[in-house]
Amino acid sequence: MTPPVPVDWTALRAQARDAMSRAYAPYSGYPVGAAALVDDGRTITGCNVENASYGLALCAECGLISELFAGRTDNDGPAPRLTAFTCVDGAGDLLVPCGRCRQLLWEHGGPDLLVDTAAGIRPLSELLPDAFGPGHLRG
Repeated sequence: MTPPVPVDWTALRAQARDAMSRAYAPYSGYPVGAAALVDDGRTITGCNVENASYGLALCAECGLISELFAGRTDNDGPAPRLTAFTCVDGAGDLLVPCGRCRQLLWEHGGPDLLVDTAAGIRPLSELLPDAFGPGHLRG
């Protein structure tokens, strides 16, 4: 999948940093923000939200995926797909998503999702090789 327009990674990182500024991270003190382009033209964001019961914390990618569907205007059309993704920490430095979040991104962006990393722009298939996906459930 190729993004419909060239990706302005600088602007996308700025949106991730803005989302990070709204994170709720009172326990770890580690705010995270994420931003992504969607094939329907939207840019969506998410931030981490911690919980006193640590295992219930939501990664920034969780909020981003929720926004992917919550912000839809055409619920009868095909499911929206992520085309480009970036994630930053409290200092604004790039982060690579954890394994759980890579799986979330795979479900909604697939192997060709472009991911912004410190090593450069990489397809998600390089960050999550041999991924499990919806096709495995369709016999």
